[in-house]
Amino acid sequence: MRERPLLLGLNIDHAATLREARYRQFARDCGQMVEPDPVALALCAERAGVGGITLHLREDRRHIQESDVRRLRESVQTRLNLEMACTPQMIAFAKSIQPDFVCLVPENREEITTEGGLDVVNQRARVAETVKALLGAGIKTSLFIGPEPEALEIAAEIGSPFIELHTGAFAHSYYGPGRAVELEKLRRAATQGHDLGLTVNAGHGINYVNIAEIRDIPWLHELNIGHSIICRSLFTGIAEAVREMKARMNES
Repeated sequence: MRERPLLLGLNIDHAATLREARYRQFARDCGQMVEPDPVALALCAERAGVGGITLHLREDRRHIQESDVRRLRESVQTRLNLEMACTPQMIAFAKSIQPDFVCLVPENREEITTEGGLDVVNQRARVAETVKALLGAGIKTSLFIGPEPEALEIAAEIGSPFIELHTGAFAHSYYGPGRAVELEKLRRAATQGHDLGLTVNAGHGINYVNIAEIRDIPWLHELNIGHSIICRSLFTGIAEAVREMKARMNES
């Protein structure tokens, strides 16, 4: 059910979060004393073997800034995956930047990080319009959705070629009674997505422990992982953190 190794996309948002904790009101985003630079981290991760760089330009700009996206567009050698909300402003920005991929995600101003999948059932028209605009601009588009059958059906119907399954419910229940249930939901969703002709990715809450079960979900193409790899890199450096995750992702 998987003919080639799982690809790894590194989400670098948390590097920008650390920078903004000290330099949010500073006049510049990188250079001299402003650290860490998420772009420099991304380039180190590419050299270590990540298949793509993921970052979320939020409307409130709480971590990643527009300048980060622009510098990454000029620098990355793999794939640039821009996470964004379904708004006219973000569509215009994506068109100007031309990332390799856009992943449409929900946003809540009170959340610490993205919580839950995109509500494609109640926001179908807006999501469909955004997908059409991005695909028309030549940008490959994905929907970050929960493992609900109706959501997958809608993703296929509106023409999104990729989906990213939200694995957060499984990650949050890993040490509780709901673990097996949530894993089975993901397995069924991945199979349904494949049957619908979608390329299936996954992300949120994946770490060096639960990867042992995530990697066995059928039909997965790529995993987007951020927090766990950034945390591990504090002890090992980003190159070793990337290499270890890639090895665990593809253990037989």
